Amino acid sequence: MAHDSDLPCDGDGICMVCKGKPGDGETLTCKTCVAPWHVACLSAPPETLAAAAQWECPDCSFVAGGANAAATAVVGVGSEIVAAIRAIESDGSLTEQEKAKRRQELMSGGGRRGDEEKEKVEKANGVLDLFDEGLNCSFCMQLPERPVTTPCGHNFCLKCFEKWIGQGKRTCANCRNAIPPKMASNPRINSALVIAIRMAKMSKTNASGGPPKEYHFVHNQNRPDKAYTTERAKKAGKANACSGKIFVTVPNDHFGPILAENDPERKQGVLVGETWEGRMECRQWGAHFPHVAGIAGQSEYGAQSVALSGGYEDDEDHGEWFLYTGSGGRDLSGNKRTNKMHSFDQKFDKSNEALRVSCRKGYPVRVVRSHKEKDSSYAPETGVRYDGIYRIEKCWRKAGIQGFMVCRYLFVRCDNAPAPWTSDDNGDRPRPLPNIPELKNATDITERKGVASWDYDEEKGCWMWKKPPPESRKPIDSVQEDGTTKVRRHRPALSIQERLLKEFSCSICRKVMSLPLTTPCAHNFCKSCLESSFAGQTFMKQRTCEGGRTLRTQKNIMKCPSCPNDISDFLQNPQVNRELMGVIESLQRQSKQTEDDEASEETDGTDEKPDVVSEDAELCSETSDMLKEDTEGKEGIQKSPTKIKPQEQKKASGGDSIPTEKPLEKPDSVDDEHEKSGKETKKAAVDNKVKRTNKRKADDSPGARVKTRKQKA
Repeated sequence: MAHDSDLPCDGDGICMVCKGKPGDGETLTCKTCVAPWHVACLSAPPETLAAAAQWECPDCSFVAGGANAAATAVVGVGSEIVAAIRAIESDGSLTEQEKAKRRQELMSGGGRRGDEEKEKVEKANGVLDLFDEGLNCSFCMQLPERPVTTPCGHNFCLKCFEKWIGQGKRTCANCRNAIPPKMASNPRINSALVIAIRMAKMSKTNASGGPPKEYHFVHNQNRPDKAYTTERAKKAGKANACSGKIFVTVPNDHFGPILAENDPERKQGVLVGETWEGRMECRQWGAHFPHVAGIAGQSEYGAQSVALSGGYEDDEDHGEWFLYTGSGGRDLSGNKRTNKMHSFDQKFDKSNEALRVSCRKGYPVRVVRSHKEKDSSYAPETGVRYDGIYRIEKCWRKAGIQGFMVCRYLFVRCDNAPAPWTSDDNGDRPRPLPNIPELKNATDITERKGVASWDYDEEKGCWMWKKPPPESRKPIDSVQEDGTTKVRRHRPALSIQERLLKEFSCSICRKVMSLPLTTPCAHNFCKSCLESSFAGQTFMKQRTCEGGRTLRTQKNIMKCPSCPNDISDFLQNPQVNRELMGVIESLQRQSKQTEDDEASEETDGTDEKPDVVSEDAELCSETSDMLKEDTEGKEGIQKSPTKIKPQEQKKASGGDSIPTEKPLEKPDSVDDEHEKSGKETKKAAVDNKVKRTNKRKADDSPGARVKTRKQKA
């Protein structure tokens, strides 16, 4: 033990014995704990200079207690900590900062933390350190508090930014680009950065053992049997379609029929022909969960159910099969909520892409018909009816009745139970596909290749899953025998990197931003998405009166896709938010590395791959072809309002060019074949050009002309 009078200096450098601040040459640093001590106040100061270089403080040497105390300390906990500290100090691979961090963790009890918990904390700290490296405010050098993003793509704290503007500065502190007066007077907080920084801090708190955040929600067993249908709930904006109890145990992304095992109350499941008063009750039994949308599905996962309610006049209903029109193509903003007219083309994205995924995979799709479908002979007279399982055989795009392109899907019934409009005792059997005349003029035709996931088994004589159904990605409530409800999750929770990437999504394409742009109104978009939204528009528009006289040009107002603010000045020279782009790329690398590590652990060194890989590879090839077609098609589109090529846009402070697209990675063999074929094609083209040139020269020569005249004579 140390002597009672031996005390070190505190954090301010003041000796805890004499209460004075020693000079530069009056302190001595312990080689083990690196704590400063006042030499004049030590009971046993070092006698020689060599001893001062290897001096250990009384707390680390245990000299004053004698041999017995030292022997006792050797076998105690204190000796273990001292040995661990000495091991840290002797490690030459660590920097001084890392050594100090290790010593702090050791003295605070971090050395006795479990390996799994330590790894979890390191991962969470790594994410937060990633934010510290890329998003720090240039004034306070901390993570931005109420972050504000300038049009040049730099992030600052709101208080720091206001203080900078209050000094009369109207340029960015990093790149010296001019700050618009409107933003200087009314800066907007970047909500995406706020949520991302908050999630990173919460992940560190939860990983270090802090209390998890509580979320308050109404359990399924506490909800009413019927959705709220009071007079207040019937008013516009007051309806609560999600208030009713869910009577089945299937999640929202459940594929296929709802069986008796998923019906804890009736023990019979959802039967073909069941009817409900409206879409809210239909949702309570899981036949079709959305109470407004006609398609239930996710673009990268597939579609689970559709509702036929007469929303599009292109639909054709033939009972056992029908032609379904995709969603979109109408302007439903403002007071056009019930607009029936098409104003733009439909595309295979969002819900339409979900239906196409189900077509490729051969997933079963639940179908409900509503009484609102007036043009169909198979629609119920009242309410909503469940009509069984269908499968999408083909999908395509064609010009609709109103002149715009629409997405079309061929649904064919494949249920083990008979249809509600037939008197048969048995269900469906595999039938030939109907003849669809509109396929002759269709584009983007997609057909299933390979065995469908839901298909007919000849031996068992029924429709069944030929491949395992896709696992649910959402938690569900399962009722236990004792009456309690337990939440089961079919898929593990997303990692902190994946959750943060989800927050850094573009407001237009809903995907992780590529070359992110932050508008002065604090909304984030991909550079390509924002420019394509204003493609073909000019910044100034010409005006003419009826007499043909040209009036003064007027500025073209370009509203932000997320708010009514004008961003035309920003679009003239948009700057990529490089700090945000660096964080996104780092998160993507970490997420990919985590996935590779998990995949390597699952395979355990084997080269065998499931059939799903081949299907995914096929989808990847189709996606690459689509990207190639889109790239070729964009060549004829007018340039964006920026009038600046993406390759010419440079960072204002450094001047580095911004890469627009990354080339798709291909195997070496494929690259060699493409290179070889490209060289052969190029060589053949050069030979043909040389031949044509020689022939042209020969024809233009005088001798050739004379010879031709002689031949004519």
